[in-house]
Amino acid sequence: MSVGGWQSILVLGGIRSGKSDYAESLVTGDPVVRYVATGAADPADAEWLARIEEHRARRPADWQTDEVTGDPGRLIETISSARADETLLVDDLGGWVAALLDPARQPADDRATIAELAAAVRSCPARLVLVSPEVGLALVPSTPVGRAFADALGLTNQLLAEVSDAVVLVVAGQPVWLKSTGPAATATVISQDPGEPTGPESGEPTGPELAAANGSGAAAQITAGMTLPMPAERTRTAGVARLGRLDLPGAGFGALENVIGFAAGTQDSASPRPWDQVQVVLIHGDHEGGVAAGDSPQDSARRADQARAGHGALARLAATAGAVVDVVSAPVAAPIEHRPALTADEVDSALATGWEVAQRAGRAGVAAIVIAACGAGGAAAAAAVVAATTGAEPAALLGRVPAVGGKVDDAAWMSRCAAVRDALHRTRRGTRGAREVLAEYAGGDIAVATGVLLGATANRIPVLLDGPVGVAAALVSRDLAGQARHWCLLPDHGRQPTVRHAADVLGLTPLLDLRLDLGEGATALAALPLLRSALALADTLGEHPTFAEPEPAGPGPAATDPVR
Repeated sequence: MSVGGWQSILVLGGIRSGKSDYAESLVTGDPVVRYVATGAADPADAEWLARIEEHRARRPADWQTDEVTGDPGRLIETISSARADETLLVDDLGGWVAALLDPARQPADDRATIAELAAAVRSCPARLVLVSPEVGLALVPSTPVGRAFADALGLTNQLLAEVSDAVVLVVAGQPVWLKSTGPAATATVISQDPGEPTGPESGEPTGPELAAANGSGAAAQITAGMTLPMPAERTRTAGVARLGRLDLPGAGFGALENVIGFAAGTQDSASPRPWDQVQVVLIHGDHEGGVAAGDSPQDSARRADQARAGHGALARLAATAGAVVDVVSAPVAAPIEHRPALTADEVDSALATGWEVAQRAGRAGVAAIVIAACGAGGAAAAAAVVAATTGAEPAALLGRVPAVGGKVDDAAWMSRCAAVRDALHRTRRGTRGAREVLAEYAGGDIAVATGVLLGATANRIPVLLDGPVGVAAALVSRDLAGQARHWCLLPDHGRQPTVRHAADVLGLTPLLDLRLDLGEGATALAALPLLRSALALADTLGEHPTFAEPEPAGPGPAATDPVR
């Protein structure tokens, strides 16, 4: 599971630098953590045994510990066989290099083994944290053994830094980010990698710090009028036309023809495949002020924690669909009735976060992305974005506020209406370009979702929208790159007026009319099996015999044969 934006990170540091503590803090709270220990214990070395016991004592009780000492190939096998739903913390690579240089293994091709480790890290589906000593700042060792160790560890660190999504150097307990981008970008229009996605609790740079680090990265290049790819209209038309030739006993696919045409265009194939690898991007970002009336930040945090732990409606539906949930933290938005929700730097950071999440999905071969959100005030902030973008009346966009026990909170609805109205009045003389809309009304969750949509479009990944945050991001994305909306699919409207209105403006017709409202993202997952079934049937079903080509006739009697 990729949480917080990166999937693999190399944590470097000197002796007693705090690198292990910092690495452990990155994975605290992950649902399944395997601590991979590389250092062999020497029963005769009491001080070394004390260090090992110190590490053991501070690990959570639910962490699994794997000992991979002695044979360097065991670490490579452990990383290669890791599952996508777990986190591996390898501490540390100094022990692995010591085993690599063991005289009992020599002669051996150590460089080839290091390259094998790098290849395993590059393809590892799990979340991976690698801890390694940084020996490059010390003097050249005076002994041949010491020089061999420094050379091998230096090469290991270089290769792993190249394939890891992020690299951080810990000095005196303080993290210094050396690399906050992934491997080479796969997008066709942005040549420079975006900044690393971050969260407020991750210890990674956020806000202005990240925006400054990005410089000319994704956020700087996400501008109005940017050119992104379009789905193939020719294959979309051919995919729909092909349905009329299939050997079906009934009248056809009905409204599901639209999903088959959509998949045909986005896959550039008249016989599109079902989406096998689906990633759910759950964006957790709260809003302050009146837009959050009736919502609880504690409850939204609980929902995000549930998803991380594999519980709750979203995680259960994702597990049923075989989808991976990526929980991404967004900055808290200020009260829009009083001031902008985000600063310009925070907008840049959030866009870069979303873009890199989509880039990472593209590198992982994800076939479709579901945008989900859980945050206090997200629905009302989305209504503010839609109202500012389309000129609709806020009261008509704001749905009723549900309360515990199936009740409706009318007072909260009025507070939301007032907050959105005041925000629009506050900004009535300002410009309403896409970035201004994100800064004034949207908040971090919608800005991150916008970055995800644009990055997905750049990587030709279709996006399933489900809820106010997603459709608000689609509207903003349309104003930055008109191609983005053509990569969006809306399974259901969920009886939400914001979604209905934004879908009309975007030209998105809901595939179904189930009127489910299971939480943003969950409805799309509930509909996913049906959409996959339609794609699978259309892909594998043969043509009706009427359209089969006649078999070539065999040779007739020879002209010289006598008539019998």
